Amino acid sequence: MPKSIFTALLISLLVALLALSPAPLSAQASSTRPNNNTPSGGSPLFSFAGKQPDNLGLNQGKLAPCPDSPNCVSSQCATADTEHSIPAFTYQSEPLQAIETLKSVLQSMPRTKLITENSTYLYAEFATPLMGFVDDVEFYLDEADQVIHVRSASRLGKSDLGVNRKRVEEIRAVFSDLDSTK
Repeated sequence: MPKSIFTALLISLLVALLALSPAPLSAQASSTRPNNNTPSGGSPLFSFAGKQPDNLGLNQGKLAPCPDSPNCVSSQCATADTEHSIPAFTYQSEPLQAIETLKSVLQSMPRTKLITENSTYLYAEFATPLMGFVDDVEFYLDEADQVIHVRSASRLGKSDLGVNRKRVEEIRAVFSDLDSTK
């Protein structure tokens, strides 16, 4: 199959995938929806997970920089980098409560697997519903600046059609609602 036909087919599948994705996270926040660790959490039809990056985690208080491709957002990018830059999360509660609230938001999301957690860092993998593409999402609670930094990146491909940015903004909205009530 010629590469251009394959690329067009893949883009069509991704667009269809976006149309089939569940309701926005804000509509799911009040439900007790299980994550992908339970059978009802939903498994992708295919699995294009790719290999877990080896640059995840903190390095001197910093998350990994975004690659040149447009499939990544980070709150630690220069604000002039509008393609990748996204604001950090703010919180009103105590730091430990904020990270617990964020953890509960992540655990309520379908096809989400929490990989690493501690008092200042969360790392989760998000799988798309149909094709099983995996995005790596990290959160770092920076007590000195009183923010939670975020980085969300696709493992495979060049473009994510804005999925990482949209997911981070949905998580931010639910987190902010929950954090303000604590």
